Amino acid sequence: MSDFTNTATKRGFALPKIKGNAIVMGLYLLFLLLPIYWLLNMSLKNNSEILNSFTLWPQDLTFDNYITILTDPSWYMGYVNSMIYVVMNMVISLVVALPAAYAFSRYSFMGDKHLFFWLLTNRMAPPAVFALPFFQLYSSVGLFDTHIAVALAHALFNVPLAVWILEGFMRGVPKEIDETAYIDGYSFPRFFLRIFTPLVASGIGVTAFFLFMFSWVELLLSRTLTSVNAKPIAATMTRTVGAAGIDWGVLAAAGVLTIIPGALVIYFVRNYIAKGFALGRV
Repeated sequence: MSDFTNTATKRGFALPKIKGNAIVMGLYLLFLLLPIYWLLNMSLKNNSEILNSFTLWPQDLTFDNYITILTDPSWYMGYVNSMIYVVMNMVISLVVALPAAYAFSRYSFMGDKHLFFWLLTNRMAPPAVFALPFFQLYSSVGLFDTHIAVALAHALFNVPLAVWILEGFMRGVPKEIDETAYIDGYSFPRFFLRIFTPLVASGIGVTAFFLFMFSWVELLLSRTLTSVNAKPIAATMTRTVGAAGIDWGVLAAAGVLTIIPGALVIYFVRNYIAKGFALGRV
């Protein structure tokens, strides 16, 4: 009888705990998704309905806001410009960080720990510190208002982050693999590209995700170093403020379209991100 009572007691306390966890998780998801839903809701309304009424869904459904963005070059070129310098930044950062992370994970040299820490301190500095020097430098050498200017500026912050993440993944690969490849006659470039890089593919995926997100959402440097030709979507969104006020519908539609690339990247690298958390490097 006592065993039955203990079992029943345990089961009786287990159910409220599960319900409590479910309620907390539900409230968290509601709190997380509510701003996204409201942004989508606003993007399907006209300005009159947004300003003059409070509705949980559009009363007069319209796609004019999205049509404006997708047909106006001053709008959709903002997305094109952002994607160009984001991809350039990812490529530059990975090309520089991969051999650097390999060196930190495989060799010990004088000052290696201090150099590694110095790289991380560069990542900790706020972008505002470098905005004026970059502006002056790029204006002098003719790189102002170009995609490569923003990509190089973002690489200053992204390379240390990439080295830190990749070094953790590379340190988990046994050194015996390197030695075996050299015995088999592999040159270093061939070994690094054909054998070693696939072994840390998950780390590269995680790193690419963080590089993309920093460069995609960063505003200060991308706005300071561009004016017309390479103007990103984040800076373009400020043009909704005019003499007639703020075009809330178009601004909301631009926000929805800005979320989509990040959501797609998260979807494709979600398994790599999970592995990065499991390894304790993210």
